Amino acid sequence: MIFTKLKKLKIKNFRNLEDDLLEFSEGINCIFGKNGNGKTNLLEAIHLIGMGKSFKKNTAFPQVLSLDSEEPEILFQSLFLDMEREEISYSGKIKPVKSEFFVNQRKSPKRNNLKLVFINPYDFYGFFQTASFRRNWFDTYFSQLSDSYKAVLNRYNSSLKMRNALLTDKPSDYRGQIKAFDKEFAKYNVILRDHRVQACNELLGFLPGMFQKLFSEDHNLTVQVTSKFKALNEKQVFEALQGGLEKDIILGHTHYGVHRDDYLLLFDGYTASEVCSLGQQKMAFLSLLFAYIELFKYKFKTYPMVLIDDVSGELDKLRWGNLITYLEEKEFQALITTANEDFRTELEKINGSKRFFVEEGSFTTLS
Repeated sequence: MIFTKLKKLKIKNFRNLEDDLLEFSEGINCIFGKNGNGKTNLLEAIHLIGMGKSFKKNTAFPQVLSLDSEEPEILFQSLFLDMEREEISYSGKIKPVKSEFFVNQRKSPKRNNLKLVFINPYDFYGFFQTASFRRNWFDTYFSQLSDSYKAVLNRYNSSLKMRNALLTDKPSDYRGQIKAFDKEFAKYNVILRDHRVQACNELLGFLPGMFQKLFSEDHNLTVQVTSKFKALNEKQVFEALQGGLEKDIILGHTHYGVHRDDYLLLFDGYTASEVCSLGQQKMAFLSLLFAYIELFKYKFKTYPMVLIDDVSGELDKLRWGNLITYLEEKEFQALITTANEDFRTELEKINGSKRFFVEEGSFTTLS
């Protein structure tokens, strides 16, 4: 069951949020208020409910629990639309251990499957600075596009964990165990590499023209995955793993594999991180996100839910206008926060948008 739109939400004991019942538009929802009052906390709460984690790095349960909560649990009730536009109630208790979830009042063994994209003005720093951020970013969003991608990624990560355990603990005959293990591990390396190449190729169907559409600048964006295992078959990958085994034994972990892959975002054929200004990097990253959203629509015939956390500081008025025009044209549900009064004025012009004002964690629906 896949959820793509949120109609109602009531949440208790999450950061500073009051347990107001919020009813959202299926289109654009604009959330205004001064910094520190709870705009981003609402987006984080939705992300936690839908994705099972905060979008803030290294955020543990005690950090999102309200200081006023009497019990160590976050309670929520919500109403979603699925891909067939059927209303689905979804509620639960999120705890440090043994959380409980209910779908249409029946206990569910797992969280819901909310498809969403989170956009904030700071992620581009991590995206352009570290390969691990890029890998995690693409793995997260490619997993939303393909259950098979997610499955092989999980199998690969489990295999990598087991291999590293052998390298760390070094039980008797661990060399022989690793050699036998590497035949299966090599297969997962090849499958995951091929999935990544395919996903990048699909993204290329939407990425090149997105920069022009959003920012009225004629630049060509492309993306590609880079791998040391490029074009190698399973046998060759197996031999490469065995060839690097001595180094792995010294390091105590696997230094060679597709968990070291990287992605290149190319700007007019050149590496974006090397030739782009900071402003161009921000625009390139936003273009990549919206190209992904269009790819999602192409594959599923519906858009994901989009959470946009105050991008106004990254764009001038012309580019705000282009972004708002794009949002008006599309059919996805978006929650957009801002503390910028100029950007608020532009957002209020969106036909059919719903507007909220937040102060000290309490939300008021504006007329």
